[in-house]
Amino acid sequence: MVNVQGKYALITGASRGVGKQVALCMAGLGCNLILHSRELSHTKELKAELEKKGVKVFAVQAELSKADEVQSMLNEIDSLVPQVDIVFNNAAVMTKYTPEFWTVPAEDYRLSFETNVIAVVQICRHFAPKMIANGFGRLVNTTSGIRKEPELAAYSASKAALTKYVQDVAPKLKGTGVTMNLLDPGWLRTDLGGPNAPNPVESSIPGAIVPALLDNGVSGAWFNAQDYTGMNVEAAAEKAKSVKDELLCVPE
Repeated sequence: MVNVQGKYALITGASRGVGKQVALCMAGLGCNLILHSRELSHTKELKAELEKKGVKVFAVQAELSKADEVQSMLNEIDSLVPQVDIVFNNAAVMTKYTPEFWTVPAEDYRLSFETNVIAVVQICRHFAPKMIANGFGRLVNTTSGIRKEPELAAYSASKAALTKYVQDVAPKLKGTGVTMNLLDPGWLRTDLGGPNAPNPVESSIPGAIVPALLDNGVSGAWFNAQDYTGMNVEAAAEKAKSVKDELLCVPE
């Protein structure tokens, strides 16, 4: 299992939901953090809480649907920390549920793809070359197993595109010390998942951090966070070694 103590991890959408759970868990392992949110005020309390754990914590802001704001955030991160070792591309938007799915406006697709795909690609292409040069890096991109719900097609299509991006790029990272994997946190009771979801947000841990901890070179794989619910970090990382890389389809 990778020792993340003293490493730096960027977590997008860190102010709540899965992102907040990842931040708490990684800080507990001694990892320094860069917390992203739309506004710095959203992570103010979390930053103070995490600093009490003895790790370095920085906060950055950006509207991920705006490429110029994403680039400004990336430039700021470069000036704040010596390197970013781990990226959790967790943040996402889900546009409203539309029963008359043929009427979903093009704007919903645009916003979904700009936030859930293009921003992730922008972040990955910024840090991946630096990670390769350092000989170590973990890129964890949050996807979704949602399917057969055209009422949420803008969201599901964007996640499918992200999945394809990871599966295409990940094989090129073989032998570099850098991996890129997919994380499906499951259907959770969060602002995005809604109050009727079957799983509490806490059930995403430790599964949500497992792809960042593997030291066996697996890349391009799909990790279901719910497969590790109730386990400690060490046991989850050991179980995750059985996950195969270069998954070519979404698991049932």
